[in-house]
Amino acid sequence: MQITVTGASGHLGSLVVEHLLSRGVAASDIVATGRSVDALADLTARGVRAVQADYDDVASLQAAFAGTDTLVLVSSSAVGQRARQHGNAITAAAAAGVTHVVYTSAPHADTSTLILAPEHKATEELLRDAPFDATVLRNNWYNENYEQAFAQAAQSGSYLASTGDGRVASAARTDFAEAAAIVAATDRHRGETLELAGDTAWDGATFADTASDVLGRPVAFQPVDSATHQQILLGAGLDEGTVGFLVALDANIAQGLLDGPSTVLSDLLGRPTTPLRKTMQTWADGSGTVAS
Repeated sequence: MQITVTGASGHLGSLVVEHLLSRGVAASDIVATGRSVDALADLTARGVRAVQADYDDVASLQAAFAGTDTLVLVSSSAVGQRARQHGNAITAAAAAGVTHVVYTSAPHADTSTLILAPEHKATEELLRDAPFDATVLRNNWYNENYEQAFAQAAQSGSYLASTGDGRVASAARTDFAEAAAIVAATDRHRGETLELAGDTAWDGATFADTASDVLGRPVAFQPVDSATHQQILLGAGLDEGTVGFLVALDANIAQGLLDGPSTVLSDLLGRPTTPLRKTMQTWADGSGTVAS
């Protein structure tokens, strides 16, 4: 069975390939795609076949998907272009005769007002109309999304956010990647939609307390309202588009849209999800941003 992984030069896609290999899938049965084959050199060195493919080029996608049984469609990083790009990949997958697509979506994408949800909802609708089975993995937030916040907290002694008492049921990126690899390699949950989240959820105060413990020095949670947060970020030199997104995301968290810890992911993995503390410890130990 040939398994093709899109976006394999990115953080999530490369981890999916790593987990496929670690689960015993033969490297010759894995195709890794990306816009640049050169960026996939680490995988080709291990026997994985690399093929150039661009979400904006249907012909390249169809060629890359030829012979594919299961496609792991890692969502594009091009916010605002995702639905169109995913539509290209779905069209190409259908034309190539793919029988199963595993798609990485967002929490409760069909009903949520999360700022990122609409493009994922649109993609899920396209998948429902496609001539193949689709497994939708609605991934919650990654611990790694807070690496920069942790580094800033280490330097300043404070964690600033406009999330209020909102909680995030995050897990490590590798947990979500392993889940995708399991579903792709075993055909478990074929055709299902799974809400994947960490075993526990944390809020801003917990983030600061955990950072304090890991760093061995005080980190205080500095809660602010959305307007204040916006002005602080603009004052730090961020562009208006980025600031608008970050403030809206924190508002979503305050609304509880990334809450909802669950054992669905840990049950699929057969182990607990990776807690935020463990990911922070990795950064503090020298393999992350705060090493210097």
